[in-house]
Amino acid sequence: MYKLLCAALLAVAASNLTSARDAHAQGATMASPAAAEIAKELAPTGTLRAAINFGNPVLAQRASATREPEGVTVELARELARRLNLALELVPFEAAGKVFEALKTNSWDIAFLAIEPVRAAEIAFTAPYVIIEGVYLVPKDSKLRSVDEVDREGVRIGVNRGSAYDLYLTRTLKHAQLQRGESGIELFRKEGLDAAAGVKQPLVQYASKHPDVRVMDGRFMEIRQAMGTPRVRLQGGEAVPRYLHAFVEEMKASGFVAQALARSNQPDAAVAPAEK
Repeated sequence: MYKLLCAALLAVAASNLTSARDAHAQGATMASPAAAEIAKELAPTGTLRAAINFGNPVLAQRASATREPEGVTVELARELARRLNLALELVPFEAAGKVFEALKTNSWDIAFLAIEPVRAAEIAFTAPYVIIEGVYLVPKDSKLRSVDEVDREGVRIGVNRGSAYDLYLTRTLKHAQLQRGESGIELFRKEGLDAAAGVKQPLVQYASKHPDVRVMDGRFMEIRQAMGTPRVRLQGGEAVPRYLHAFVEEMKASGFVAQALARSNQPDAAVAPAEK
């Protein structure tokens, strides 16, 4: 009788231990209750739809061999989805302006865009994770030598419609005129414009292959790239923006952003400083 009782107690203990282990294993793969609420509000379909802008090669690229998406924004989206225990869908765009326009059709849950007042009215942004520069491309023999000289009467500048530098220059230029299109560089070439504005890295690369143009020294703006989510979707107050802000700050502090930039061969992009 004693042996039977001991055996029964051992069986119960073993069963309890197995249940505890199973519960622990299950908990390791599931989001915490707080994170689960964030996931529900941020991605109510159960799939995190991340807008990826291939128009900015500093942030996203297609692998030359497989054409698969890669780059810092792709890696940030994957890590966020992993932490929230969500499936991930990468929604491709060819320009930042098209990402912003897609707000009207509820096409994405998070996006990676430069912080701009026009956008911030409709998008809740984190602090920036990467800082890049807006610069001018001009003909090699252009008389324009400094950024300050560009804002003159009669000067025409090509820009990508809806880009961060389009929005910035629209606010700040007093004399020069902007010419907007799908490609500021193409407009610059086709229309014989005085300059093209854009992100430094791709303009430098373009100039390296076209000896008849040069990138002007200096920058006209600092482009602060951040993660954002549509304000219209934020029914739970500031919980989602706070979570995304903390996520981005951790990704910067841990070296995740710097390593992702290095893996995508973007050494000239600077990791943004920490913000509270």
